[in-house]
Amino acid sequence: MKFNFEKLSKSYRKKKLLVVGDVILDAYVWGIVDRMSPEAPVPIVQSGEHGQQPGGAANVALNLTNLGAKVSLVGLVGDDDEGVSLTNALSNDANINTHLLVDQGRPTTIKTRVIANGHHVVRIDREHLDPIRTEIVDQLKEILGPLVQRSDGIILQDYNKGLFTKEIIYWTIAKGKEYTVPVYVDPKHKNFSCYKNVRMIKPNLSEFRSYVGKDMELPKSGFKLKNELKTDILLVTKGAKGISIFHDHKYESIETKARAVHDVSGAGDTVLGTFALNDVCGLSPKDSTILANLAAGRVCEEVGIFPINQDSFKEILYHHYSSSDK
Repeated sequence: MKFNFEKLSKSYRKKKLLVVGDVILDAYVWGIVDRMSPEAPVPIVQSGEHGQQPGGAANVALNLTNLGAKVSLVGLVGDDDEGVSLTNALSNDANINTHLLVDQGRPTTIKTRVIANGHHVVRIDREHLDPIRTEIVDQLKEILGPLVQRSDGIILQDYNKGLFTKEIIYWTIAKGKEYTVPVYVDPKHKNFSCYKNVRMIKPNLSEFRSYVGKDMELPKSGFKLKNELKTDILLVTKGAKGISIFHDHKYESIETKARAVHDVSGAGDTVLGTFALNDVCGLSPKDSTILANLAAGRVCEEVGIFPINQDSFKEILYHHYSSSDK
């Protein structure tokens, strides 16, 4: 197996990706635990450092730009301080063309993770899950139309936070077809059946089984879903067990390459973005999956959301392949 990082990197810099989806502000509280509460059987966290960074679809965008691609990001934030923080954080990346609509009817989605002694203790979510209003749908279409035409690929990152109505899903996929732009999807169960006729769809194993049935086994269930959705490629991410890929009537399983798993947060975003980028660069589905798996394994070695970048990707790539393969 041979992957030339310099050649890959050069190809990445030529590509423009459109990322559409639920943007999230990932907040962190870091601390230590050295005793249990006398009031309830829960740990007492001595709060220390606080931090925040873009997550969800915004994390997909950061994975892509960190590898060198140019990105247009379309999503929603609330009319609040967190929405301003998220928008400002993304504006620092010159390769991200940000289009975040302010929706007065919902707060910015926030996931606050409390991490103590290097481990997650609890996550607190603030979100509004109702579907977006008709006027927001119309505004999104106005923004997306021109961007689709200028993109090499479209990524739909669905976290089930209300942005992806059936109308938006069908309209965006149809626009991709109209301009021959491949569409890559990370779905949620609620909208599974809407994501048909796309280039690639990537559920995790839990989402996959919630749709096809818990008793259905791979690979038969994978081919069944692939045919039902009429997708070119189906990826099923399986955590520490790697990724299953269905393409061209083939089934292959790619083992995970993480050297040590500390935190799986954001790994699915990395798989989605890295696969799409390599696919639009002309790599085979299997090679794109191998590279996406390597990138996801690398981000799992960090605690918290850690977008892949060129240095970490190059390091993990060269670690797993000998000098003769560079």
